[in-house]
Amino acid sequence: MSAFGFTPDDGSEENPNEMTPEQLAAMLAQMQEQVTEQFQKLGINPAGFINPFAAGTESLPKSIVRDTAKKIVSSAGSLPVGNTDTTVVAQASSIAQLWLNEATDFAPITAATQTLSRSDWVDSTLAGWQITVEPLASGLAAAVSELMQQAINEGQAQETPMPIETIATLLRSFISALIATQLGHSVGALASSVTGIHDVGLPLVDPAIPALVPENIALWSQDLEIPKSEITLFHAIREEAVARLFESNPWLVSYIRTAISEYGKGIHIDIDAIQRQAQEAMESGNIDPNNPESFSLAIGEGMFTPEESPAQRAALTKLETVFALIEGWTDEVTTLAVSDRLPSIDALRETFRRRRATSAPTQQLFKSLFGLEVSPRMSREAAHFWKVIREKEGVSARDKIWSSLLPSPDDLLDPEGFLKSTEVPDDLSSL
Repeated sequence: MSAFGFTPDDGSEENPNEMTPEQLAAMLAQMQEQVTEQFQKLGINPAGFINPFAAGTESLPKSIVRDTAKKIVSSAGSLPVGNTDTTVVAQASSIAQLWLNEATDFAPITAATQTLSRSDWVDSTLAGWQITVEPLASGLAAAVSELMQQAINEGQAQETPMPIETIATLLRSFISALIATQLGHSVGALASSVTGIHDVGLPLVDPAIPALVPENIALWSQDLEIPKSEITLFHAIREEAVARLFESNPWLVSYIRTAISEYGKGIHIDIDAIQRQAQEAMESGNIDPNNPESFSLAIGEGMFTPEESPAQRAALTKLETVFALIEGWTDEVTTLAVSDRLPSIDALRETFRRRRATSAPTQQLFKSLFGLEVSPRMSREAAHFWKVIREKEGVSARDKIWSSLLPSPDDLLDPEGFLKSTEVPDDLSSL
């Protein structure tokens, strides 16, 4: 078996499509030149990829994420925030705070709700995206290093005209740039649809300050025969609710990030599987050894995505469940807060659910990075779970669940059974 899953040319004519080490080295060099050129054409600074051998090269280059996201936002357009926007957001947030005080025990956020343009939203959330996704890039980089070390241990380093460490560095750099570009594209695209910082259901800012994007709320309002004031208040309550949840439960932030780290740490590159995929791709013409672009496209389309381990599947289940719990809790709290106050609450909830079923912000990103899809069904089950808990035990009991063992997917289907399992018996003598 050769390094990177490609069989070196033994001089025979039996496998004319197999890639030689010389072709691999040339391809890697051409890939670097090609990606650098593409970044420069987009006006993006490919720092860290132009010189991947620089000390302290980032596993997820911030400049690439930022510049890509900004480029996407610029092409879509970003209206500046006006005085009217600020006034409307302040009024809606003030009402949201009052109404939520009756719907949740979590303390209100003391900082004023921010009013953001699309471009402001990118600036405000970039650090949070970096922290959230970096474990994936680090995991892939570690997997590449492991692969290279395996090649060295098996004596394959002598088979390549380029030093194995150089090839490893180029691969790590390429993967980092690929993920950074993908993240930048996702963040830039999300900026044109999210209604607030916490609309994505992720802890992206510290402290958890609520913020609204008036331009996108106006876009959300199109074609709805609902007063815009009600729509703005609906999103203000949702935004404030999630901010309270994260600020009152800092462990939840760590829980989400730890699950992502567990997924990243579990990445392992199966060289035999890649060899089979690469050979099939070359034989079918999907990869041309003389065309590095075909190799780049194959990676971008997930052709060489490492197979998930049981630990990674467990991490994804944790993420899917906690995202559904957050979304379900937010829906339950928002509905409770406005049920007797907003005439259009049923229409707003239905519109929100319908749109989330096809374009949930978190799902868009995590599907592309992890293959994670949070089903609308699970979110509805979670909303029903929180509602049943509240109706039987009250608001305080519902919110206290966040500080204990989180319910499992099975628990969502049986909230009463979950309550019984968490009850402490009066007589503890049998324990």
